[in-house]
Amino acid sequence: MLTVTVVVPTYRRPKDLERCLTALKHQNRPADEVVVVARDTDNATWTFLESFDAGALPLKTVTVKIPGVVAAMNAGLDTASSDIVAYTDDDAAPLPDWVEQMEAHFLADEKIGAVGGRDILHGITHIKFIETEQVGQVQWCGRIVGNHSFGIGGAREVDLLKGVNMGFRRVALEKVRFDKRMRGTGAQVFFEDACCLTLKRQGWKIIYNPQILVDHYPAQRHDEDQRRQFASTAHVNQVHNGTLNLLEHFSPLQRAVFLAWGALIGTRGNRGVVQCLRFLPQEGLLSVRKTQASLRGQWEGLQTWWKSSHKTTG
Repeated sequence: MLTVTVVVPTYRRPKDLERCLTALKHQNRPADEVVVVARDTDNATWTFLESFDAGALPLKTVTVKIPGVVAAMNAGLDTASSDIVAYTDDDAAPLPDWVEQMEAHFLADEKIGAVGGRDILHGITHIKFIETEQVGQVQWCGRIVGNHSFGIGGAREVDLLKGVNMGFRRVALEKVRFDKRMRGTGAQVFFEDACCLTLKRQGWKIIYNPQILVDHYPAQRHDEDQRRQFASTAHVNQVHNGTLNLLEHFSPLQRAVFLAWGALIGTRGNRGVVQCLRFLPQEGLLSVRKTQASLRGQWEGLQTWWKSSHKTTG
């Protein structure tokens, strides 16, 4: 048997946090620790925690002063004392067998460094739900295939997990940690990709099992990234993070292909010239703005990677 710590980073979502902690109270296999990480300025959360009846929940709280999920995730890791450190979001509610199923995977194979599962989205109307077995992959050109919310099939190795539903073997995660170079003051999109790709390079297995479930109620973000609303700063940060992750993961040839493909073609979310022209009739100047932000993010990600690589090798 292994010990398991569950870490829940939170920021200004006390009602969501209450639902999450209540779900953790009802695990078939109780967590050995539950660590809530909140910002020092988040008065609403601290007020809630003072009155929350934890009952038998082995609850600990940690204060962080640095904005962004990366600082919170690392602070939770530093507090955890268990063999396995599992993470979920404050706007999620793990199903009763969540901890139990995660632990089972780590017990089954000592080469597994991380395990994740599916998040069942609630209250989402703008996404078309299509179940698929293609989940958590990095394609050769650099296109990211997520689909963690729609995964079906059995447990299998993947490249990437989703932050709302993932757990790590602590001996693996402690050496990697979450990358402080990720930009953003809240969500810091693609922070989990940086961690997962580093673990894969070190030889750890990353497992996705769609039977490991959390209910996910995507809540308002209190930062520059407002999910469905385009914000140039948030988009630049997101593309910067994704570009940095892939440049560190790829071979020299793949880096060249990825940078050329990203600038010339790209995807709906990370646009190059071709995608800009594709969406121009529908979006007009907004397509141009999105492409400009994408190209800037790619350039700044390349700069961060180059400086980091030079510092490491110089």
